[in-house]
Amino acid sequence: MPQSDSLFASLGLMPALCTRLAQLQYVQPTPVQTQIIPAALAGKDVLAGANTGSGKTAAFVLPLLQRLYQAKHSTQAVKSPAKGNYVACLILVPTRELAQQVAASCESYGQDLAPKLKVTCVQGGVSVNSQMLALRGGSDVIVATPGRLLDLINSNAIKLDRVKSLVLDEADRLLSLGFADELGALLKLLPKQKQTLLFSATFPEELNELTARLLHQPHSVQLQSEQQSTLVQRVFTVNKREKAQVLSHLLKAKNWSQVLIFANAKKTCDRLAQKLEKAGIKAQVFHSDKGQGARNRILTGFKIGEIDVLIATDIAARGIDIDKLPVVINYELPRSPADYMHRIGRSGRAGAAGLALSLISHDEYQHFKLIEKKNKLRLPREQYAGFEADAEAPEDCPSRLAKPEIPAPGMGKKKRKKAVSKATDTVASAVSSNQEPLQAAQALVEDAWANWKKK
Repeated sequence: MPQSDSLFASLGLMPALCTRLAQLQYVQPTPVQTQIIPAALAGKDVLAGANTGSGKTAAFVLPLLQRLYQAKHSTQAVKSPAKGNYVACLILVPTRELAQQVAASCESYGQDLAPKLKVTCVQGGVSVNSQMLALRGGSDVIVATPGRLLDLINSNAIKLDRVKSLVLDEADRLLSLGFADELGALLKLLPKQKQTLLFSATFPEELNELTARLLHQPHSVQLQSEQQSTLVQRVFTVNKREKAQVLSHLLKAKNWSQVLIFANAKKTCDRLAQKLEKAGIKAQVFHSDKGQGARNRILTGFKIGEIDVLIATDIAARGIDIDKLPVVINYELPRSPADYMHRIGRSGRAGAAGLALSLISHDEYQHFKLIEKKNKLRLPREQYAGFEADAEAPEDCPSRLAKPEIPAPGMGKKKRKKAVSKATDTVASAVSSNQEPLQAAQALVEDAWANWKKK
C-alpha cells in the first residue's frame, strides 16, 4: 500500500507538509482534498460544495500554507518583505468556535515549517486589546469572524489591501447569520487581484449572486453527497409531552459514549438539562449566553470525553469538530432545512460510523417533510417501544388549526387582503395556545404553495 506522505505528495504538497500529515495519521486524501489541493496550489479560484466532515479544512489550509511559505522564502531571497500590519491570507468563518478550529488546524498543519508562519485567530468573546497586540507586525494568516475583524480594521490594527488569498468557509452560514453587510464591507477593502476559495454546504440565491461577482473562472467541486453512507439517519415519531422522557430513556438504554443534542432555544437547552438531571443524567449546555471561556471549557471537556451529553443550539452545528462523534440527536428540528444537514454532519465524519436521530412530534411532521424535500431525503418513520406517538394530533396542535384560503397570485387585492388577515389570526391563535408561532407560520406557507400549485 502506498505511504500516506507519497499519496499527498502526488497532489503537489511539499515534504514538510506531507511529513506532518503522516504524523497526524492521515492515510489518504479525501475526495474533496484530491480535487481541490492541486487547483489551489496552482492559484486558481475554487468554488466547492461539500458536506461537513469531508476534509475541506485541510483541502484549503494545506495549499495556502504552502503558497504562503514559498512566496515568503522567494521574497526573502530577493529583498526583505514589507513590514506593517498587513495580512497575506484571510479566512472568514461564521462562528467563534469554527474560527478557533480552523486556526488550530493552520497551526497544526504548519508545525514543521521553519520559520513558522504566523497565524492569528480574530473573534468576539475575548479581549480586543489582546488581539490588537497579536496583530502587531501583521500576520501571515488571519482566521476571523466578520464583526470582530471590522472592529480591528476600524481601530487600524490590521489592513487588508495586501491580501493574496481569501477563503470564505461556510459561506451560506455567513449570510444566514446576518453577516451580509459586514461581508460586503470587508470585500470592498480587499484587492481585486487575489485568489478566492469559497466553501458552502448549500447555495441559496444570494450566495450564487456573490460567487458570480467574487470568483473568476473558478475550479468547481460538488461533493455534497460524499460520506453519507457512513451516517445512519433515523426518525422517531413521539408525543411532544413525552419527548424528554424518550430522550432520557434512550440515553440510559443505549449508553452512548458521547451524544450531541440540538434544541432551538437557549431556554429549551437549560430546561432540558434540568429534566435530564432529575432523571439521573448529567448534561452540559452550550449556547450564546455562555461566556467564551466557558464555551471553550465545555467544548474541550466534550471533545476529550469528560462530558458525555452536550445540549446545544445551532451555534454548535458548525463549530464542533470531534473525530468519531457517535450520536447526534435533534430534540427539536432546526428551523432551516439546510441546518438539518449541518447538525447531523457532526457525526459520521471522514468515513467514521455515526447516527443522527430526530425526535419529531405531531406539530413537526410537516416541517420534517419540508426538510426531506429540500435535502432530497426520504426517511422511514419509526415508533420507539413504550413511547409510541398517538395516532391523532392533539386538538391544539398547529397542524389541526383551521387554515385560511390562500388565493392564487393573480387574484384580486381584496381577497388577498382577507386571506392575509385570516393567516394572521391563525398564527395569533397558535401563540395564544402556547404553540410555536414559527411552526404555525411554516404550515401556512406550505399550504399556500400547495394551493397555488393546484390552481
